[in-house]
Amino acid sequence: MNTERMNVESFNLDHRTVAAPYVRVADRKQLSQGDVITKYDVRFTQPNVAHLEMDVIHSLEHLFAESSRNHSDSVIDFSPMGCQTGYYLILEGEPDVTATAALIEATLTDVLKATEVPAANEIQCGWGANHSLAGAQDAARAFLAQREAWEQVTA
Repeated sequence: MNTERMNVESFNLDHRTVAAPYVRVADRKQLSQGDVITKYDVRFTQPNVAHLEMDVIHSLEHLFAESSRNHSDSVIDFSPMGCQTGYYLILEGEPDVTATAALIEATLTDVLKATEVPAANEIQCGWGANHSLAGAQDAARAFLAQREAWEQVTA
């Protein structure tokens, strides 16, 4: 195993020691003009044990990306991880974990109330047929059920 420090923060995280679900600061960057962005690791499933199916990940991405902006002007991006275990939430500024968890909770509560996946069509999406509202809501429900554990990253 490579123990040399790597450029990508998550490659330096020992995925065997984390206990999903959780919300953690993965990175903070000060941009050249002085603005700060914060990247959160929003982990839904235990790495190397479970993952979200692609239609679920895709639908939750659409739902979260659209709904989160109703709760915060600081949302820059919400992107799925390639390993399908969670997402990266990128926010303007330096919101703390507690404030970010509140944003995530409010957004996932909206997901549970949704009647359709926004932009789930071939005009607005590159794979419009690959969605599951029910699956996204199940994933949101499971994540919300563990709300008290979100700020604890390791067991």
